[in-house]
Amino acid sequence: MSHLIKGVKKCYGLSVSQMHKVTGFPFKTPTLKSLLAYSGQQLKTSRTFSKLSSENADSYSYIIVGAGSAGCVLGSRLTEDPLSTVLLLEAGPKDTLLDSKRLMWKIHMPAALTYNLCDEKYNWNYHTTPQKHMDNRIMYWPRGRVWGGSSSLNAMVYIRGHAEDYNRWHREGAVGWDYEFCLPYFKKAQTHELGPNLYRGGNGPLHVSRGKTNHPLHHAFLDAAQQAGYSFTDDMNGYQQEGFGWMDMTIHRGQRWSTASAYLHPAITRPNLSTEDRTLVTKILFQGTKAIGVEYVKNGQRKKALASEEVILSGGAINSPQLLMLSGVGNADDLKKLGIPVVCHLPGVGQNLQDHLEVYIQQKCTKPITLYKAQKPVNMAKIGLEWLWKFTGDGATAHLESGGFIRSRPDVPHPDIQFHFLPSQVIDHGRVASKLEAYQVHVGPMRSTSVGWLKLKSTDPRDHPVIEPNYLSMETDVWEFRQCVKLSREIFAQKAFEKFRGPEIQPGSHVQSDKEIDAFIRQKADSAYHPSCTCKMGQPSDTTAVVDPQTKVIGVENLRVVDASIMPSVVSGNLNAPTIMIAEKAADMIKGFPSLSEKNVPVYKPQTLETQR
Repeated sequence: MSHLIKGVKKCYGLSVSQMHKVTGFPFKTPTLKSLLAYSGQQLKTSRTFSKLSSENADSYSYIIVGAGSAGCVLGSRLTEDPLSTVLLLEAGPKDTLLDSKRLMWKIHMPAALTYNLCDEKYNWNYHTTPQKHMDNRIMYWPRGRVWGGSSSLNAMVYIRGHAEDYNRWHREGAVGWDYEFCLPYFKKAQTHELGPNLYRGGNGPLHVSRGKTNHPLHHAFLDAAQQAGYSFTDDMNGYQQEGFGWMDMTIHRGQRWSTASAYLHPAITRPNLSTEDRTLVTKILFQGTKAIGVEYVKNGQRKKALASEEVILSGGAINSPQLLMLSGVGNADDLKKLGIPVVCHLPGVGQNLQDHLEVYIQQKCTKPITLYKAQKPVNMAKIGLEWLWKFTGDGATAHLESGGFIRSRPDVPHPDIQFHFLPSQVIDHGRVASKLEAYQVHVGPMRSTSVGWLKLKSTDPRDHPVIEPNYLSMETDVWEFRQCVKLSREIFAQKAFEKFRGPEIQPGSHVQSDKEIDAFIRQKADSAYHPSCTCKMGQPSDTTAVVDPQTKVIGVENLRVVDASIMPSVVSGNLNAPTIMIAEKAADMIKGFPSLSEKNVPVYKPQTLETQR
């Protein structure tokens, strides 16, 4: 218990004798002296506000840092209360030009997604350290730097993860974040084109749809998976994740439906919502341990803004811990080495970094039905013009329309391998053009045990932090990837692909032994772009936790983190839908509303764990 008291003392600046009775701990009642000291502290805070106000610092109820997948949700939900004023700050540009989505077609045309994965205009363009378990490769991490954040760059796949992911969060210390308390917020966010049911929403701002291409290779993939002994699931976000089926996508009427489209644009005319784009937040302003505002740079000028209620970080799994550390919240030893004054020693900031790795299994196609010809300049122009004219055609989908979830081995209680199928070939994040008629499946483990970290490189907010994901550092992860390759090959070898199947392109028929497969994985696996967990949510007694289950940063006041960084552990699937859910749930917490819940919603469990399928 002593380390808890020391931690409270360190972060709050009060001695044990000055504290009120805290639940479970009998502390002495405050003396008149301590009350006067507290009043003096409050007066000092008030004077600080007055001083900053005199420096032309505008004041708001809430300041949200980052207009991404979570920040857009919060900006919309918090300004539903006309008495709350919100300043939403984004480092990148708006996602429209002259209020037109067509003029920003690289963002809003679903098929154009690879343009922005490699464009510094909308992208932080992060890179990891050389990965010693992956032939010292430096891995590329695109992250959104634009209204909508990574929901304006991603492949628009809407996957929630498994119910047991959220029950695990509860066990890991995120009390109140088990499935029964998360499902209602997935539903609140969503309008599914197939209509509402026990699992789907029907009245939310986030439009979710299914693919419209009816491509024969998608049908072949789903048939082949069933021929291999896996089940078909009609909704991998509903009762049964396990199996193969049609994937949900955040596409609406042929357009990318980012959180900027879903939440921010409909709220932008509210008088109590202010937005700033191309604005880099450099520091959280503290008075003692109380967050009172932020410092930011706009058009080369340094400015300040104040928050009377809270500062909320929604910068994502890299930017949020980076800003905390730049502001003096993090591991005290690391901060002192850089000369950063310590506001609160929180060693978990930047730790617990988790991500999904994936690899592409590619097969040559014997029929000219893939997207290869669509990527020729003349055809691309035709596709683009059709989309610009009426938001239809091959430009109106990301083409990742089918996929699946399976268990890697017996005794695994719920799926730990994910598949995305694409009737095309992708090379180097889309930076290299497809070379031939081919199809591929993206496959990777969902709950890898390798965990990394990130730390500041310098005190300059413009410097990217040092990112160490520590990929494939655990032997279990290597074995799971081997399984991913073997099980993918098994599906591609089924009868359903007979009339399409040419030679294997990647890994290639020469790669057969475990040693050869392991070498292929080291050379070719890449990030699935799912960094998370760097401001882990947990109990205040957990020395690795950064925020409590109310999303409040432990040890300081008036400061929250609401984004994918607060996940205690990575979920079994893509991260955009869970991040939006986190923001919806946090918005109710911030507004003081009781959490929604839905008890006893049925979830599929395998009939036996004695077999892999």
